[in-house]
Amino acid sequence: MNVWIAIGLTAAGCYLAKYVGLLVPAGVLERPLVRRMATLLPVALLAALTAQQTFGDGQQLVLDARAAGLAAAALALILRAPFLVVVGAAVVVTAGVRALG
Repeated sequence: MNVWIAIGLTAAGCYLAKYVGLLVPAGVLERPLVRRMATLLPVALLAALTAQQTFGDGQQLVLDARAAGLAAAALALILRAPFLVVVGAAVVVTAGVRALG
């Protein structure tokens, strides 16, 4: 039963956050600082999520095949490869490192 209470509270919290966002005056949203934060915040959150999923395992840091796949994806991005090539490189390198040991 506790799980359903948590799900209900989370859904209500998400709805409330969305509603509060709609109540923000347009003048606030036009400020340069707010626009810059709105541009940079999703990138920072995605980078943090990627780092946590790649290098985290519970309460410890790990360096395994996921890190090699991330490095391959970063290299493909530096070389300006298309998105599917970036994802494919990460998958192939991760699978190859896992297969080797």
